[in-house]
Amino acid sequence: MVHIAFTGGGTGGHIYPGLAVASYLRKEGNCRIFWLGSDKGMDKAIVEAAGLEFFGVPSGKLRRYISPRNISDTFKVAAGFFAARKILKREKPCLLFSKGGFVSVPPCYAAASLGIRVFTHESDFSPGLATKINLRVAQKIFLAYQETSGFLKPAYRKKIIVSGNPVRPEFRAPDPIKGRNFLGLKEWERMLLVLGASQGSQQINELVKKTLPELTKHYTVIHQVGPGASWHLQAEKYRSYPFFKDEMPHVLAAAELVLGRSGAGTLWECATVGKPLVLIPLSGSGTRGDQVENARYFEKAGAAISLLGAEANPETLSRTVADLAADEDRRTKMAEASARIGIGDGSRLIAETLMTEMLIL
Repeated sequence: MVHIAFTGGGTGGHIYPGLAVASYLRKEGNCRIFWLGSDKGMDKAIVEAAGLEFFGVPSGKLRRYISPRNISDTFKVAAGFFAARKILKREKPCLLFSKGGFVSVPPCYAAASLGIRVFTHESDFSPGLATKINLRVAQKIFLAYQETSGFLKPAYRKKIIVSGNPVRPEFRAPDPIKGRNFLGLKEWERMLLVLGASQGSQQINELVKKTLPELTKHYTVIHQVGPGASWHLQAEKYRSYPFFKDEMPHVLAAAELVLGRSGAGTLWECATVGKPLVLIPLSGSGTRGDQVENARYFEKAGAAISLLGAEANPETLSRTVADLAADEDRRTKMAEASARIGIGDGSRLIAETLMTEMLIL
């Protein structure tokens, strides 16, 4: 039995796509997969719930700006390197697959120092800082978008494989009836699904609160508010949930329209199910702009309407949802454009590439 190491974390967007690849590998090959992730936060719970072994390592955040915490986090990164190296040396994986996030950098470099082949995947339209660091030791670089290659130095382009984003297999055959049954919705009820990413979104939560009377004129609003949200909104045709787990593909399939952020994982899950989107990307000084780029790509493809910056206000949101609710033809065209983006099976392509590499070793 071969051993394969996975790494990545910090958010669900850096974990769930990796689990999709791991699921395919476990189904197709005789392998043991274990995961190196942050020793704090959600990583351990999500990975172990998927049936994988988890090893926690210290992790320091990689920042693009000056902060006093950069000093202490430098020591955490170093500690993460040595902790990961000890685990990898003991467990002897044949390769390491990185799904990105700041926690992935120490394991990638620890693997390289032991002669273990490193493979990395970038979910967003432009590469994040962790990917830019990890690709220096990577044998192959998987990209979600062909256009992302333009952000990389020519020396790295020969390593590129455009795979799309890996999505869990459950999203390829969801059951809208199961979703409606879980939510307690009648067959005739039209549903707007609001997603604020795995941690929720205060901005989206507040927008929903202010626009709810308008939104519920057209839809029953199903709202994922985030596990830490203090949410006490009570209204007819409105239901809030902290976080959708295994039921998520079915809930998504039951939705007529989806409102949410534009993190790569959520976008590609919606595309796989073929859903029209209204996107409010995370923007401003606290982000590198990756969600704005993702949203623009989906909007240009005809799959989404993006509300950027000042456009993300109650009046514009209410009008946008009302217009789409009244225009079935437009929703259908957006859904078809969304499905065209999500048609490929990134999980399978990545897993098959990794299996080929294992045969070479």
